[in-house]
Amino acid sequence: MSTIRSRTDRRSLTYRPRALAAGAGCALLVLLVAVLTLGSGDYPLTPAEVLRALTGGGTPAEDFVVNQLRLPRVVTALLVGGALALAGALFQSLVRNPLGSPDVLGFTQGAAAGALLVVVAGGSSLALAGGAVAGGVVTGAAVCALSWRHGLHGGRLVLVGIGTTAILTGVNGYLLTRAQLMDAARAMLWLTGSLDGRGWRDAVPLLVALAVLGPLVLLGCGRALRTLELGDDTAAALGVRVEPLRLGLLAVAVLLASLAAAAAGPVSFVALTAPQLAKRLTRAPGPNLLTSTLTGAALLVTADWAGQRLVADHQLPVGVVTGVLGGGYLVWLLAAERRAGRI
Repeated sequence: MSTIRSRTDRRSLTYRPRALAAGAGCALLVLLVAVLTLGSGDYPLTPAEVLRALTGGGTPAEDFVVNQLRLPRVVTALLVGGALALAGALFQSLVRNPLGSPDVLGFTQGAAAGALLVVVAGGSSLALAGGAVAGGVVTGAAVCALSWRHGLHGGRLVLVGIGTTAILTGVNGYLLTRAQLMDAARAMLWLTGSLDGRGWRDAVPLLVALAVLGPLVLLGCGRALRTLELGDDTAAALGVRVEPLRLGLLAVAVLLASLAAAAAGPVSFVALTAPQLAKRLTRAPGPNLLTSTLTGAALLVTADWAGQRLVADHQLPVGVVTGVLGGGYLVWLLAAERRAGRI
């Protein structure tokens, strides 16, 4: 840990060089993979041509391919990955459990249930996104209400969330059987997690949410969240209003996860994996919110790039790639924890 002090010693900035280097590396990886993705496809472009098109100096063909065809998808991938990772880092910090993520707590399944209700009713794509947000928010409120007993306890929240996930999985299977064949096929693609055909209307709501809520959480609640990880009693003794802070941050995490599901479907394992990878990269205590966000963005845009190229003449939905990678990482993590004697 290093400290920078002003000349008068009235102000100081404390930072961890490894955490700073890890965050810078993740940001560089995000930019590199984004440029490579923008230049890949049936109309290949060099990185220099991509950068020229992004700055307005390319040919009309380059401008059309980069800025109108590919950029909305890449931006959506970055925003969805960042939002899921930030939500996962908040959940894991608040419940003090590495299994705390929208996938495990039922919020992703709630968003899927809301979207499927819209599909069964014959709603449009815009209504499907609204249904996903509503389903995630309602599920989050229900899980928190069922977990409440003299405050929110991390263990109860995880157990209620697992039960809610099981219930909603059955409900979603039933809703699929009630949909028309074409609507069910569209819903299955969405449930897998896909970025195909994503445009600016999918990215803008998530961009606005991250622009407003991201700085609020990172700058306004980071220190209080680190204090909360010491335990409720210790945090309260240090002046943190524990329950209002926990409820507020849970609401932020649920909203981010729901908006991410509305934009790209219930993409699995990013919210679970990215915060744990960020912790191992930084080796720093606390939630590592910024590094987790950058790690999630890098994971999803890399998974989307790989999904477009792993199978010849066929694109894999990004949710398939993240599911395989995240599931493998989870198995490795459990094996490592068992070897270390922690489970």
